[in-house]
Amino acid sequence: MNPSDEENQSQGPVIRDRRRIDPQTGQVRDIPGQSKAGKHSAAQPSGQHPAPSPSGPQGARAPGGGTPGGGAAGGGAGAPAGPGSPGAAGPAGAADAADAADASTMLALAERTADLQRLQAEYANYRKRVERDRVAVREQALANVLSELLPVLDDIGRAREHGELTGGFKSVAESLEASAAKLGLTTYGEVGDPFDPTLHDALMHSYSAKVTEPTCVQILQPGYKVGDRIIRPARVAVAEPGDDTPDPGDQDE
Repeated sequence: MNPSDEENQSQGPVIRDRRRIDPQTGQVRDIPGQSKAGKHSAAQPSGQHPAPSPSGPQGARAPGGGTPGGGAAGGGAGAPAGPGSPGAAGPAGAADAADAADASTMLALAERTADLQRLQAEYANYRKRVERDRVAVREQALANVLSELLPVLDDIGRAREHGELTGGFKSVAESLEASAAKLGLTTYGEVGDPFDPTLHDALMHSYSAKVTEPTCVQILQPGYKVGDRIIRPARVAVAEPGDDTPDPGDQDE
């Protein structure tokens, strides 16, 4: 028996602790007899490569904060949104769009209001024109009917002047004159009226010192009108200022 074996038997069994992590301190132990390759293999799993150093060529950063080839990790996240990006339409863009919509609405409203006002004015003018034409047609039709009765009214007037309007004929004549007056027929033309060429038709002319202007001195046939429409002008004898000459009235006397 060797002396070393005896020493080992006297000392007892030898226990070697080969755990990589110290259970008390929690740090990695340096075990004698293990190569550096073993350390590296124990510290880093197999199949993985160490991360590149930030100071190396692959770890150089771009001016924008990202890597030269990868804009997603650096400058891509902090780049401002362009005009076409979803975040470009902020509160200012929404306000401009609302103002443009309001302006378009107000313009359309102004155009529709102008159209309605123009249509209303045209309709009002149309109503006035139709009413005026209706009155004119009525007056024209009435004048045509009454103009056919004028010879009968002239005969009634001459019969009255000669005293022949008596009896039942007088009642019929008065009824006819009342009906014509109810339809708007009026007579005009009196001795002494100033001569008006638009109302009178001068059949006789003379001079007289009794007048100061052309005057109707005799009514040969009365005039008739409906409203402002002349159906027949009055036929008269006219005297103008001047030397005394026999007038129709003096001749009749």
